Amino acid sequence: MMYYFSRILPINHADAVKRATEALAAEGFGIITQIDVKDTLKKKIGVDFRPYLILGACNPKLAHEALTIEDKIGTMLPCNVVVQETPDGKTEIAAIDPVASMAAVDNPRLKEAAIIVREKLKKALAAL
Repeated sequence: MMYYFSRILPINHADAVKRATEALAAEGFGIITQIDVKDTLKKKIGVDFRPYLILGACNPKLAHEALTIEDKIGTMLPCNVVVQETPDGKTEIAAIDPVASMAAVDNPRLKEAAIIVREKLKKALAAL
């Protein structure tokens, strides 16, 4: 089972971040964290890395539902979305497949909730 789904766009990294954020917002997701991997690796270990941003996307209503179903599921939240530059100058946007990540939890109600989140994330990527 794939643990993510993605799209590659012929646009620059900054534009891809903007479009991804807007598409996620249209599906009810806000960005609650941003990790700039390129900047972090440079500061912490002096390594140059390609533009690579991890967006922590959260749909509050669906997160609340998941936390109500399984109180430790916060260890697997938020839904991470990666925006990274590809070697050919394009940008890939990849999102976690929540159904794959929630498969580790034996709770059928949680799987049902994860399917809803998956569809919203897929719809956001399709809108890019």
